[in-house]
Amino acid sequence: MARKRGGVMSEELKYELAKELGVAPIVDREGWGGVPSKHCGNLVRLAIERAEKMLADENNNNPQR
Repeated sequence: MARKRGGVMSEELKYELAKELGVAPIVDREGWGGVPSKHCGNLVRLAIERAEKMLADENNNNPQR
């Protein structure tokens, strides 16, 4: 199966997460390819946590009857 390029996260969000995790200087210097896989995993984990929180907040604000 071919890997889809571009993904679902915007560059802005990815960079915001990178800043939060302290790897933005690596991205600035070497691009996303220079970020170690351990940090990429942490970026994904943080993105998932944010998405889950956003969904939970959305569900709390709009309860189904």
